[in-house]
Amino acid sequence: MNRIWKYSSKSIQNLKLNRSFSITSKCLEGQLPSLHSFTEEENMFREAVAKFAKDVIGPKVRSMDENEMMDKEILQGLFDNGLMGLEVSSELGGAEASFTSAIVTIEELAKVDPGVSATVDVHNTTVQTMFKNYATKEQALKYAAPLATSKLGSFCLSEAGSGSDAFALKTRAVKEGNKWILNGSKMWITNSYEADTFLVFANVDPSKGYKGITCFIVEKDMGIKVAKKEKKLGIRCSSTCVISLDNVEVPEENVLGEIGKGYKYAISILNEGRIGIGAQMVGLAQGAIDSALPYTFQRKQFGQLIGDFQGMQFQMAQIQTEIEAARLMTYNAARRKEQGKPFIMEAAMCKLFSAQVAKKASAMAIEWCGGVGFTRDLPVEKFYRDAMVGQIYEGTSNIQLQTIAKLLRPKYA
Repeated sequence: MNRIWKYSSKSIQNLKLNRSFSITSKCLEGQLPSLHSFTEEENMFREAVAKFAKDVIGPKVRSMDENEMMDKEILQGLFDNGLMGLEVSSELGGAEASFTSAIVTIEELAKVDPGVSATVDVHNTTVQTMFKNYATKEQALKYAAPLATSKLGSFCLSEAGSGSDAFALKTRAVKEGNKWILNGSKMWITNSYEADTFLVFANVDPSKGYKGITCFIVEKDMGIKVAKKEKKLGIRCSSTCVISLDNVEVPEENVLGEIGKGYKYAISILNEGRIGIGAQMVGLAQGAIDSALPYTFQRKQFGQLIGDFQGMQFQMAQIQTEIEAARLMTYNAARRKEQGKPFIMEAAMCKLFSAQVAKKASAMAIEWCGGVGFTRDLPVEKFYRDAMVGQIYEGTSNIQLQTIAKLLRPKYA
């Protein structure tokens, strides 16, 4: 592991800063901050993560994609350098960073490998946030602390018959004495191949519909099994599996939060998670453009660099403008979440638009590079494959449109 990076990570983990914005004084002077105004901590994360991604992850991107497996040293490096407990308190071994620090971390990782970014995003914005918001002190010590330092977590909501209609899930939990017996299966579960801790949503009383849904903390050695590891189009190093629960016994103290409140927790967590996906797609789009543009200023056709043709310049300008718009939408949603303001519409908008821009940017990057862009000599084809999932997971693009329209209607109807 790069020593400079490890030194930087220690600085991050030990940093004791005033968490309020460093831009407050400017506000008092009548100067409103831009969305590119960051605290010292947030800038440190961006710089350190960018270096780690380039120097440590970069050389292994292609092999992880080809092998469809996360490199063990990369995964351990994410833990060693404080990136798996970004918002977790320092008492539990976390970085105790801001939500925006997590967002810029996800963005910077995605510029190099969106698959690694997905692993970090899901672990932090869903699993760790669930523990931060709903765990008892005992649960936090037993599970959140190891999740910040050594153990990967998995968020298990989707099933074969409950994707966008998540609350139609069929996994059951039945109380027997001082334990719960879980039966069912989950599908499309990120990080599940390597995970040690699973947050499983199951219905304790189907007669109550979605109000019977409850979240359980399930350890791998309690009997949860990976039934199938999916072979995917993109983000291949990030595992996606079918998991099965066959009479899995879970202690009653492993209920996370309140019985029957799982549906509320899931909605809340996914709203935050969509900002993370927005950041991932913004980073992916920028990474694709960053990989393609140098080629356009090296290759000549008709005696001219192809990047100097006006038609090419207009395309570059247009897509960079759209990436910046997606980036600002994502930062705005993150700041609103931090400040306790309503952010559900903004989260849906940033995920929707960022996914659209990522798909467009990565496709254009391939076109700009011509024949070589269609090969694996350049990383642009991987960015294109990775971009496809942005319109699917943590709420499809149609679900985002539905959410936006639902929130928009009361203003005018």
